[in-house]
Amino acid sequence: MPRALGCVIHGRGDLRVEELTVPEPGPGEALVAVRYGGVCGSDLHYWRHGGVGDFRLREPMLLGHEVVGTVVSYGSPEVPAPAAGTAVAVHPATPCGVCPECADGRRHVCRDTRYLGSAARFPHVQGGFATRIVVPAGQLRPLPEGLGLRRAALAEPLSVALHAVRRAGEVAGRHVLVTGAGPIGCLVVAAARAAGAARITVTDLLPAALEYARLAGADTVVRADDPADTGWPSGECEADAAVEASGSAAGLDTCLRLVRRGGVVVQLGMLPPGTTPFAGNLVVSREIELRGALRFDTEIDDALRLLAAEPALDALISAVIPMTDPETAFTLAADRSRSCKVLLDIGD
Repeated sequence: MPRALGCVIHGRGDLRVEELTVPEPGPGEALVAVRYGGVCGSDLHYWRHGGVGDFRLREPMLLGHEVVGTVVSYGSPEVPAPAAGTAVAVHPATPCGVCPECADGRRHVCRDTRYLGSAARFPHVQGGFATRIVVPAGQLRPLPEGLGLRRAALAEPLSVALHAVRRAGEVAGRHVLVTGAGPIGCLVVAAARAAGAARITVTDLLPAALEYARLAGADTVVRADDPADTGWPSGECEADAAVEASGSAAGLDTCLRLVRRGGVVVQLGMLPPGTTPFAGNLVVSREIELRGALRFDTEIDDALRLLAAEPALDALISAVIPMTDPETAFTLAADRSRSCKVLLDIGD
């Protein structure tokens, strides 16, 4: 029986490369040979803490939801999907299609969705860090001409960033503040630039992260732990819209205090479990709109087109490490002083 390799998490700190049976695609499904997988913050949470928020590991689980590769075969030959041999990105979500949110065209907040590499369900939804995976054929997106698999591995996090910027409303010609210069924050910068933002300011605690933000297109970067470093000339400190991408209460506080009256703050970073205190009175006294942003839907198509048009985004890929050495990859991805986006090379 054909065998595959996969990166499986068994519990906190227990990450293993295991031999797996190559899955067989059923009707409407595709078998994909995965080449690259991006290490996401949620993957790091499973590795470091044994769960993400309230979702705890209850069985071994293949990690990974930022994956690209090549179509091998289909379970049904009549499936209208990219031909075998086509390079594709994999949309990681399978919405239920029948809940009120799906019916309202908001499939990204489906209450019964399945997401690659997630312990939100039991049995868990197995992820994409494996040499062969099976996914619904409708989740495949062929790569645009000129876009290689390596850069295409940024499609999933860039889709998240595009959705967050759209939640901020019209940003063309405006000043956008981004708190947090991790991989998602840097891609928010790229998304805001593509949407026509006139000025983009980024805050973070780490100089190395801020340099990646510059590479992504930030005009101004600010050390968040330096009160003297405002980043703006006197009288120009207000932003029209802010995207909180750090997942911290401090980042949200910065957004609420530096966005203009009547401005929009988008909470993209996942805050710690439980209650997070924030400057709620500012929401009232300055009539700030506070909006959440979760994942994405059709933005993946725009993300692929943007990646094909912006080869400079390659600079955000700080390392590509063989899947056979996952500890090195995850340790590096967890150290933002040394990395931005780390990819696993999953190819045979």
